[in-house]
Order: sequence, then C-alpha cells, then structure tokens
Amino acid sequence: MAYVKKNELKPHRSQYWCLPPVTDAEFIAAMEDVLDVYERPYDPMHPVVYMDEKPYQLLGDVRESWAMRPGDDKKVDSEYERKGTCCIFAMVEPLAGRHHVSVREHRKAVDWAEEIEYLVDVMYPSVEKIVLVMDNLNIHKPASLYKRFTPEKAHRLISKLEIHYTPKHGSWLDIAEIKLNVMTRQCLSRRLPSVEKLRKELSVWESKRNNSYAKVDWQFKTADARIKLKSLYPHVTEEN
Repeated sequence: MAYVKKNELKPHRSQYWCLPPVTDAEFIAAMEDVLDVYERPYDPMHPVVYMDEKPYQLLGDVRESWAMRPGDDKKVDSEYERKGTCCIFAMVEPLAGRHHVSVREHRKAVDWAEEIEYLVDVMYPSVEKIVLVMDNLNIHKPASLYKRFTPEKAHRLISKLEIHYTPKHGSWLDIAEIKLNVMTRQCLSRRLPSVEKLRKELSVWESKRNNSYAKVDWQFKTADARIKLKSLYPHVTEEN
C-alpha cells in the first residue's frame, strides 16, 4: 500500500486549465505551433504580438458612496445601474514589454479589422512582418479585413501578418488573455459608467505598463507539454 506524506496532497488548492476532455490531435498541433512561436528570439523586424478581447459591463452607482474616513474602507452601495456593454481589445508584445488596449462599443468583424489596421500602420509601420497570435474566433479572419477595407488595403494589411491560432480550449496559451486578467485586477476593480471613463482609466494603465517595460518570461515549452499533457497526445506506434 502506498502512503501519502502529510501535506503532499492539497485538495484546497487547484489549477484551472481549459483543456480538451479527450485525446485531440488538432489541439496538440495548434498548441505546439504556438509554443514554437514562444521560443523565438526577440527580433524587432518580426515582432511577436498576442491579441485578445473581452466584453465589459458598464455600471453606474445609483447612490453616491460615503466619504472615506481614516482607517475605514470606502462604503459603496450594492445597488447599481446598467449602462450598457462594450469590448476591450488588448495587444501585447511580451519580449519588448509593449502594450496596447482600446475600447470599442462592439466586437464585430469591422472592429477587429480596424484594430489590425492600427497594429500594422500605427504600432509597427516599418517592420517586415508581424507574427500575430490569437484565438480562432470567427471574426479573427482575413475575410474581416475585406469587410471593412478596399481589396487593395485589405491585401496590404494581411500581407504584413503571420498568423498563428491558439487551439480551441487553449486560451491559456495567449499572453494577451493573461494580460487582460491582470488589467482587470489592477484597473477595473470598481464600477465605470461610460466608455469615455473606461478609455481614460485604461490609457493610464497602458502608459504605466509601457513605461515599466513589463515583459513576460514564458516557461512552458513543448518538451513540458509532452510530459504534463501526455494524455492529450494520440498514441502512435513508431513504424520501422
């Protein structure tokens, strides 16, 4: 009988990963492709940029909060007023510590296309190619550019991109999603009633992150995946 040492099992602690329930070769292929991108050395002419977006609920206070007193927390009424929804787009170049966030009223194909236009023409106008990693959302397609721009401009924009898609159930592979979670904790812990107010708050956060050159040191590699996620790999017998 095998005995477990005291404190070796910690049922009160969990790590939540979004993973496919069964062996999935498509997941593995996309995951290893993205992990290969992570291992590329920094190249200013071929920046690796991660992109993601999240919906955001605008909320207003029904009553004014109580004034703060020394040694006491701010008192905010639990009742709130819904002010609509919007979408926060985030782009991160982890090896350069570069961040960009923007707010749009919708998350449609034309919104994504205009974010790509900003990425190519404003953020990286002089590079040879932008290596773009994002999830496989239906609007994250070259076709979205043709819905917004002339064929000539759409073709020019897409020709500057080298796109890699994270696998379904593999959102944890996208650094931009991780950054969005960090941003939510650091910047969006209170109610914001309007798009204008949200943009102002995110602009301050973006400036602080860029000024501090907040980089990301990704440690999970393909070799690690083949051990820790072994159950997701198809069982194939090597042929002679």
